[in-house]
Amino acid sequence: MADLTALRVLVAVDRDGSISAAARALGLSQQAVSQRVRGLEREVGARLVARSTRGSALTETGRLVAAWAGEVVDAATRFDVAVEALRAPGATPLRVAASLTVAEYLLPAWLVRLRAAGVPGGDAVELTAVNSAGVVELVRAGSHDVGFVETPHPPEDLRRRTLGHDELVVVVGPDHAWARRATPLTSAELAATPLVTREPGSGTRAALEAALARHLAIEVADLPRPLAQLPTTAAVRATVAAGAGPAVLSLLAVRDALAAGSLRRVPLADLRLTRPLSVVWSPTLPRVPDAARALLEIIAAERTRTGEGRTMG
Repeated sequence: MADLTALRVLVAVDRDGSISAAARALGLSQQAVSQRVRGLEREVGARLVARSTRGSALTETGRLVAAWAGEVVDAATRFDVAVEALRAPGATPLRVAASLTVAEYLLPAWLVRLRAAGVPGGDAVELTAVNSAGVVELVRAGSHDVGFVETPHPPEDLRRRTLGHDELVVVVGPDHAWARRATPLTSAELAATPLVTREPGSGTRAALEAALARHLAIEVADLPRPLAQLPTTAAVRATVAAGAGPAVLSLLAVRDALAAGSLRRVPLADLRLTRPLSVVWSPTLPRVPDAARALLEIIAAERTRTGEGRTMG
């Protein structure tokens, strides 16, 4: 069985672009990170990192294994958060459900600030990361206090407020033909191309389909079947980077890969793809916990400070 620390190391190498950058991010020596990677390579039976005089980079196999490892690491993190909440004597945990993009790229920093604020319940958070449709069902069932979704059509039966907007971008692997285009891609070309996508219920997929259907005056059913349908953003990223085909993902989720060159952005000529990021909660709950209110105030303050638009208060 693979060592969890080694999996965290591989995910960090994928995220940060090299062994040295991963070592800095994890607070480990470069030698320790290299040893973990070599141990994982022996366990897997394949080279995961290509080393050269120019540095280190994940192989295609390494990117695939890193995508799988990301799911394990995310699950372990959620487990740690839940167990920590159980250890807090008498604490009622704040129960948060979040879409995968929000859970991976936005919530961690928000929760650190919530803990530092010292609000009762703010140091005992149970986080469930699922797609936007799953978030809605958890909040609707009353098992979670608040939910964060990225769908263009939040449900009418839940209270909701928009936090801001997220940009979606077309990405391909560096060897894909679109990476060498001399002209921007048109929305009609994008709509005619089978994509590597998330599963139905994903806010990313729903936002893309709704935008193309609205812009081109077509039905969502007219769009081609996906080239591949995968359960996580990390899996989509790895599959696209390996050359399978194009995808549309949140800029939050691919910014590091674009900087590292493992993915290439393809400009769109006639359409800007955005989606709302919203918080939802049940109108039947007697009250939203103080920790939830504090979390929303933290989000509002941060997004106002960074100029990202009106937020919840």
